[in-house]
Amino acid sequence: MRTSSRMRLSATAYCHAGKTAAGTRTHTGIVAADPRLLPVGSVLRILEPRQFAGVYTVMDTGSAIKGRDLDIFMPSCARAVEFGRQFVHVSVLRRGWDPKTSAGSAR
Repeated sequence: MRTSSRMRLSATAYCHAGKTAAGTRTHTGIVAADPRLLPVGSVLRILEPRQFAGVYTVMDTGSAIKGRDLDIFMPSCARAVEFGRQFVHVSVLRRGWDPKTSAGSAR
């Protein structure tokens, strides 16, 4: 996949605070994705729906996130439930990495 590619994804929202698959704490601007499609560290711009437009970083994965699914972190559980499931249009600004295959990581 090239950077700046556009995709249509099925999105849900989650509100449970905690640590992400990348080891960071959940916060606004984090999404979960299938790492086979959008690896951890990928940066996306949600274009539509406009009320959720903005830049998000894939920092989480989940067993229920398969293929073209996206899960958006929202600090409000009521807002996450209200979001339900809807289609979002995104632009991939930067592809992430696969920590299992990345060599030379700083320690």
